[in-house]
Amino acid sequence: MNRQERKNMIEFIERMKEIDKDSLLYMTDADIEHIYSTVYNNCLEHAE
Repeated sequence: MNRQERKNMIEFIERMKEIDKDSLLYMTDADIEHIYSTVYNNCLEHAE
């Protein structure tokens, strides 16, 4: 993943889950992608 994608994912996770940005910065790309997917899918479910 490139830097911009990671930054966008972290910002989305921060807004939707209120997770501390500092803790997200030290996670691997795979961890960030997993959390992002989970949060995004939850948002889609609630939107329907």
